[in-house]
Formats: sequence, structure tokens, C-alpha cells
Amino acid sequence: MKTKELDLAYKLRHALDESSNDLPQNICERLASARNIALSRKKAESTATVLAPRAALAGAAHRAPSTHNRFAWITRMGVAVPLAALVFGLMGIYQFEQRQQIIEAAAIDAEVLTDDLPISAYLDNGFNAFLAKGED
Repeated sequence: MKTKELDLAYKLRHALDESSNDLPQNICERLASARNIALSRKKAESTATVLAPRAALAGAAHRAPSTHNRFAWITRMGVAVPLAALVFGLMGIYQFEQRQQIIEAAAIDAEVLTDDLPISAYLDNGFNAFLAKGED
């Protein structure tokens, strides 16, 4: 599709170039003044800073030495430090939850051991029904 469009554009340009020689002088002057007016109204080109991913700049790094190579470790640390913080944070949360479960299990064990009932009473289904009935 693009080759057809380019071919048409070249043919149109060639036709316009050939026919521009046959135009009267006053029309050529009017076209030139219209072009100058259009160029004066054209927006000034702005220079914008564009942040490109490192992969896009990889090809340019091979062509010319750059000062960015000196600070490449900063980019790597920009990814590594948050990732390490996330891993250590998740490990801390896991350890905290494990400790809480151990503390809760120890509290239940302490209550069972200090009570007068034997352990077999807690394992009996009828005892669970008795406890549920006693709470109502």
C-alpha cells in the first residue's frame, strides 16, 4: 500500500513541476507570496526532551561513546533497590505472620494445659456441642 502511495506522490510532484513552467508570471508571484505567508504562520519547531527506554538507545551506544555509560549503574540500582526492598518486605511479612501463628498456638496450648479438663474432652464432638449449648 505504501509503495502505491509513494509512486502516486512522485507522479503528482513530477506533473506539478512540469506544469509550473507554463504558469503566467502573476500566478507564480501570488503562489510565492502565499507560500511565504504560510511559512511565516508556521509554528516554530519545539525541542522536547524525550525519555527513551534503554533498549532503544542500545544501538546508539555502540556508535559513539557517551557519558551515560559512566552512570549506567544508577539505572541498574534504580531497578534493583526497589526490587530488593520488595523481597525483604515480603520476607518480613511472612516471618511476622509465622510468629503470630506460633504465639496463638502457644496461647491455646497454655490454656488447654492449665485447665482441669483432660485433653480427650476437647477432642470429643459431644463436648463441642456442650460448649456451643453453654454459650447460648
